[in-house]
Amino acid sequence: MIDTGYITDILQRLCSTASPTGYTENAFKLLGEEFDKLGMPFYYTNKGSLFSYIEGKDKQVKKALAAHSDTLGAMVKEIKEKGRLSFAKVGGYAGNSVECENCLIHTVSGKTYSGTIYTTKPSVHVHEDISTFERTLENMEIVIDEKVFSLKDVQSLGIEIGDYISFDSRFRVTESGFVKSRHLDDKAGVAIILGVCKYIKENNIIPENSIQVFITDYEEVGHGACSGIVEEAEELLCIDMGAPGTGQNTNEYSVSICAKDNSGPYDYKMRNRLVELAKKNGIDYRVDLYPRYSSDASAALRAGMCLRTGVIGPGVFASHSYERTHLDSIRCTAELLLAYITE
Repeated sequence: MIDTGYITDILQRLCSTASPTGYTENAFKLLGEEFDKLGMPFYYTNKGSLFSYIEGKDKQVKKALAAHSDTLGAMVKEIKEKGRLSFAKVGGYAGNSVECENCLIHTVSGKTYSGTIYTTKPSVHVHEDISTFERTLENMEIVIDEKVFSLKDVQSLGIEIGDYISFDSRFRVTESGFVKSRHLDDKAGVAIILGVCKYIKENNIIPENSIQVFITDYEEVGHGACSGIVEEAEELLCIDMGAPGTGQNTNEYSVSICAKDNSGPYDYKMRNRLVELAKKNGIDYRVDLYPRYSSDASAALRAGMCLRTGVIGPGVFASHSYERTHLDSIRCTAELLLAYITE
């Protein structure tokens, strides 16, 4: 069986490593160490993404796998006169999803400072309109955990405009098998790929053709897999996330197979192959459409790559907020990925 304990361990370490889009060096260093342990040579692209190969009987690459290790985050936009920070979003999320969240400010010098994200009217004992106050960026700020009272006080810490801000992941696994954390999108997909690679290595599985494994940066801002996939690849399978919710077929216990998102339909024949592989191997699956979603497969197609594309992943509840999935969903996704690799 695929080692879900290994997947969970990798996932916890990844979620605990700050990697908002463009500030991913430490996460990719961790990933490089894991690929090295698996005996899989890896390479970095000019954009900082990482790729490796599952070696096949034929060295020609026909399939590529992709997942992204960059996450949502923020940047310092303004240092206010009273020592608070305005911030700009990195990636797309609602203001209320980060309200009262702990965060870290990463300075260019390498120092980090902790803080908390609040609205500018955070106290129920002070502000009458606290419940109706709109959670726009203009109405939100970061309170730094230092004795600062002015712009100069903040600047003396080395904090400047453009410094990255990461959110506390608050990773945990419950006794009932639920995995709760920020950034399961898409660090769960990355951990699943590593778990399947580990299984393949330990069981001396050799697919018919070599397969590129591509871990991207910049997916959350739309151009992760616009480059970096080998030219000879004929199809790309992204391991991202499914989004359960009202009107959706996806749940937190099965693997999601995406038929269409806001970039359009994914390859029909490839989707049907994934469904047949799930049926053949007794894997619990759900096919679904996501109207407010795109993936590295979307980016590859927009960049003009001629590929068959598909997307699978665990069902992740409350996407782009404090997210939740279940070990069953992680296991089902890993099993379908393995079936796809070895078909």
